[in-house]
Amino acid sequence: MSEQKPGIIRRLFNIIGSFLNGIRHLFSLLFLVILVSAISQMFSQTVQPVPQEGALDISLSGQLVDQKTYIDPIDQLLLQANQQSTEILVRDVIEAIDTARTDKRITHIILKTGNLDGGGLSKLQEIGIALKQFSATGKPIISMADGFTQSQYFLAAHADEIMLNPLGSVMLTGLDSYRSYFKDALDQLKITMNIFRVGDYKSAVEPLIRNNMSPQVKEEARVLLGDLWQVYTNEVESLRKLNAGSINNYANNLPKLLAAKQGDTAALAKSVGLVDTIADRSAMREYLVANIAGQDEHFNSIDMNSYLINTRLVAQSKVAKKDSVAVVVASGPIMDGQQPEGNIGGDTLAEIFSSLGDEEQIKSVVLRIDSGGGSAFASEIIREAITDLQGKNIPVVVSMGSVAASGGYWIAADADHIIAMPSTITGSIGVFGIIPTIDKSLAALGVYSDGVGTTKSAGMWAIDRPLSEQTKTVVQMGVDNIYDQFVTLVAEGRDSTPEDVHSIAQGQVWSGNQALENGLIDELGDLNAAIEVAADLANLDDYRIDYIRKEMSPIELLLTQLNTNARHYARKLGLSGEIESISKNNLQFYINKITAPLTRIEQLNDPRGIYLFCEKCAI
Repeated sequence: MSEQKPGIIRRLFNIIGSFLNGIRHLFSLLFLVILVSAISQMFSQTVQPVPQEGALDISLSGQLVDQKTYIDPIDQLLLQANQQSTEILVRDVIEAIDTARTDKRITHIILKTGNLDGGGLSKLQEIGIALKQFSATGKPIISMADGFTQSQYFLAAHADEIMLNPLGSVMLTGLDSYRSYFKDALDQLKITMNIFRVGDYKSAVEPLIRNNMSPQVKEEARVLLGDLWQVYTNEVESLRKLNAGSINNYANNLPKLLAAKQGDTAALAKSVGLVDTIADRSAMREYLVANIAGQDEHFNSIDMNSYLINTRLVAQSKVAKKDSVAVVVASGPIMDGQQPEGNIGGDTLAEIFSSLGDEEQIKSVVLRIDSGGGSAFASEIIREAITDLQGKNIPVVVSMGSVAASGGYWIAADADHIIAMPSTITGSIGVFGIIPTIDKSLAALGVYSDGVGTTKSAGMWAIDRPLSEQTKTVVQMGVDNIYDQFVTLVAEGRDSTPEDVHSIAQGQVWSGNQALENGLIDELGDLNAAIEVAADLANLDDYRIDYIRKEMSPIELLLTQLNTNARHYARKLGLSGEIESISKNNLQFYINKITAPLTRIEQLNDPRGIYLFCEKCAI
């Protein structure tokens, strides 16, 4: 008995210690809650009020996205990571513009795009629609910048007055699809890339097995880019009242046109009608002071973030409990399991759809897709959850963003209605599998694999041995089977036949315009149009819009709110330490671009190694 007492005593002290440790954590949490609440209250008082008469200042810095990448709030709070500061939610920009359109206090929009890194032509088009509607009220839009890239200028073209720095330029160069190819490099490393695919156009694997773009993929890219560029040039020429072909003439004859202006890029931009005024920063400010209400040589304005905070507070106070249209965002590569925002987790999204069926007030759902696909298994898990929700008489409408291809189309195929922008990249109905083996690499180092197995299939996935013919047959049959399922579900979802779908499948990629002609979508339109269709399908006249996110823990919510308020306060004090997005003149940008095909494929995690992924959709 005496030998058991130390064990009993030890367990007793462990229980007491665990209890005290729990109490300590509880008090720590309570202290943190009180601290966060106090600091949040302090920061909330710094929000800039909306002027009685003034301009909405929309200064865009970073990449346009449908969903911000999740970053641990503690890392953000400790300033160890701040990637979200270089991401701009498209719906935030549109909401600010739409609200300002009917806000009598807002007389102008000042549009600054100098730090915008782009984000896809379709996202620019959606913001452009909001800008057009604002301009239709007679309220002026003023755009000013030190210089314009192609993406930046697309938005600036919607302005009534475009002002350019004397040392600036408007760089309209066209669209391209160039990527790095690794066959010789992999051969030199003696790495064997075992590729399994269906369709001549499934080009995601080409960088691994070729040194150049195949003729069929090159032709497909040429047609796709031509259609997207036509969308761009038609829109800009219409907005700026330029003759048809003016933008192509500018891009194709830039050296000749520039020589006529003695190399003065700003003068050239003005002479061809791309900008209205050449002015330095002081002159730009004087223009704003002269045209926007204010006093003492100042003009009244409010930044976009402060404006949204103000208007949302007012809107929330008026919201009554009513039926709603839920908007679920699927942005990023589709991956197996649970994934943070910025990626699409099969289990994560499936759980969100499952939970929507239990919400009495949610009558319809819009799935916003901005993804080139990924895991075939995860895509099917998501599709099953969508069809289960539809089985509860809740219609699902798909709104396609910049990209909704491969796995992104798989999860869209059964929707009640599909809407895309003219410049959306979609389709890519095809499948591939990749299994690398390094037996030759190891052999070059004098390392060999040998042994025995109980069956012919034993050890079939080992990467230190060459794939057996049996393994290759098994994988190819799996890829063929997934492709057949893909074609069949698209045929059923689009009221077509497998034969007709196959003719536009095989990995082929289409623009939104082409997808409409091919029957892959129902109509062209933006997210707002998709929400309206979803409301109509549910017979809703009066409804609210709920943006559904993956649930965060209470501590994550507290820290995220604290971090948001702290960043806002820092910007007000001019102390912002936000990390700037990678410049296209930065060496790291080009390193990332070169290695992108390898990086994207390495991140995919399908349990069978079979993917519905569109690599060239990153155009």
